[in-house]
Amino acid sequence: MAVERVLSGMRPTGSLHLGHYHGVLKNWVKLQHEHECLFFVADWHALTTHYDTPEIIEESVWEMVIDWIAAGVDPAKATIFVQSKVPEHAELHTLLSMITPLGWLERVPTYKDQQEKLAQKDLSTYGFLGYPLLQSADILIYKATQVPVGEDQIPHIEFTREIARRFNHIYGREKGFEEKAEAAIKKLGSKLGSLYEELRNRYQEGGDDEALESARAMIEEQQGLSLGDRERLLGYLEGGGKMILVEPEYKLTPASKMPGLDGQKMSKSYNNTISIRESPDMVAKKIKTMPTDPARIRLTDVGDPDKCPVWQLHEVYSSDETKAWVQQGCRTAGIGCIACKGPVIESVLEELKPIQERAAQYAEDPVLIKNVVAEGCERARKMARETMREVREVMGLSYS
Repeated sequence: MAVERVLSGMRPTGSLHLGHYHGVLKNWVKLQHEHECLFFVADWHALTTHYDTPEIIEESVWEMVIDWIAAGVDPAKATIFVQSKVPEHAELHTLLSMITPLGWLERVPTYKDQQEKLAQKDLSTYGFLGYPLLQSADILIYKATQVPVGEDQIPHIEFTREIARRFNHIYGREKGFEEKAEAAIKKLGSKLGSLYEELRNRYQEGGDDEALESARAMIEEQQGLSLGDRERLLGYLEGGGKMILVEPEYKLTPASKMPGLDGQKMSKSYNNTISIRESPDMVAKKIKTMPTDPARIRLTDVGDPDKCPVWQLHEVYSSDETKAWVQQGCRTAGIGCIACKGPVIESVLEELKPIQERAAQYAEDPVLIKNVVAEGCERARKMARETMREVREVMGLSYS
């Protein structure tokens, strides 16, 4: 079975909140036990919209990594790094920009959406137009096979696949490619070589996708193959040239069920968040002052939980028994809104307590977190350099 490599990142633009925890971090913690994972601080991406407030980015970088580790991301299992500390991202972005049609960037759906949402900012910049390509470089430089995204980000992964395909098509036809691929087949040995030929024929002549997957898995399992031979065999299998950049798949993340304090999606722009490191007193205060069903003006008025933002928090945090107590008590005016909020406050504080304790340890010793990131950057840079060596070679830039 081929090794799956997962890549994901977050922009450092402020404190992380429970929406980030439920929507992204819990998923990252799960993925790190299943696949090879790289998680990065997307500080260059943050500059595309916060270019005029770099101090926000600078303050948020280290705090965000503390939150990740406090939430359970394990530096021993995942590579944690900062985008700008691996300058090869920028080099690949520049080289990919040479072959990227302008129209491909302009048609990315989020380009116009973000411009409309952030109309108060001047986003008619080269960096903002090109950020999907920088995102592609982030993914392609590590040959990531899976990228966890929400539905709105799927077009970015499709765009990345197109870029990889275009690059491989233009630069994958190395001189003597077929002869080198045939020589690589011989290195498999007669038994595996025959199996490779059979699977290749089944895929190319009959479109058998299972044969394609079997052949890919077989190639990945061969320990003795050089990286170049492995990629020649993969490219020859699909009928193209040498596969230099890997086309990633998107991995749809479970939608965050974490509502904001007003019932809308939890978001800094709605000012309805609970931060991961919010003090217990502030958490209690925020939940106590949450709006409830407008029909419940007096304690004796009956209510409808479906019209109350607090009920949405019960759906995330409360047991079936507590939820039944809320439904009964609200609809009969048997409990007041303050009493109803009590179990939610307890559950949120219970969830945050161990996270905040771990965060405090790292916050007290900043050297710890900087060491984690330095090690992660070194690991990431080693992978990135290897990809760039191949990219420069096929683009004719490896002269010295």
